[in-house]
Amino acid sequence: MAALVEPVIGLIGGSGLYDIDGLEERAWQEVATPWGAPSDALLTGRLSGVRCVFLPRHGRGHPKPPSELNYRANIAALKLLGVTEILSLSAVGSLREELAPGHFVIVDQFIDRTFAREKSFFGSGCVAHVSMAHPVAPRLQDRIAQAAQAEDIACVRGGTYVCMEGPQFSSLAESLAYQAMGCDVIGMTAMPEAKLAREAEISYATVAMVTDFDCWHPDHDEVDVAAVIKVVHENAAKAGKLLARLISDFPKEHEACPVGSDRALENAIMTAPAMRDPDLLKKLDAILARVNAR
Repeated sequence: MAALVEPVIGLIGGSGLYDIDGLEERAWQEVATPWGAPSDALLTGRLSGVRCVFLPRHGRGHPKPPSELNYRANIAALKLLGVTEILSLSAVGSLREELAPGHFVIVDQFIDRTFAREKSFFGSGCVAHVSMAHPVAPRLQDRIAQAAQAEDIACVRGGTYVCMEGPQFSSLAESLAYQAMGCDVIGMTAMPEAKLAREAEISYATVAMVTDFDCWHPDHDEVDVAAVIKVVHENAAKAGKLLARLISDFPKEHEACPVGSDRALENAIMTAPAMRDPDLLKKLDAILARVNAR
């Protein structure tokens, strides 16, 4: 009989989310990774008995901009602490009239428009190609939707998140183009985060928390940081309720992902064993542990 795998929930907090209330056995832990330092120390503890690891994406107090985040170190640190599922919380702009500020969107697709970020753990010496056709773990998405409904939080299940480089907000032409492409929300941090989670075989889901209408809206044609911050604080309070409900209802055993996000490296490595770079393989130890153990 296979041993029970205890779920470990990784929580990545975006703008306005720099701590998690209610954690027991809480401790901030520095984690070194082969890709450098993550955005901050990681907060470990238990919520409703479930092991949790929290990372403030931008660091406490928000000192790091989206383009300068060490996404590889962030995901690697979560992997090293045993995380099996990641719930990413991200402040976004809305590209749809019906997605007003304060709404949450449990996105299921991404369009990556970033260009200045390291996007893979792999590279020359060990080439791997993982599928991103379905980048969000559906069971995790279902559980988030159920928690939002239970807490009466305005939430839409499904949607496309376009990730721009930033740090500037969109031009009007860009905003209209993203609308025409069928995107629902726009943000600056989901990529390459979701790609790296898939390479690390961690089930991943994003809750996009709408703070503003992007500049396409004729009545809200400029994104004002002061207004955004006000909604960020309101959203953070709702996010706390969502997390508490999600984790209190979470199963006590990690469930296999229907789209294979926890087995993404099964047939992904292209480089022949004899041609693999031993130095890169050493860096990849934590990422490849399950595959190497077979």
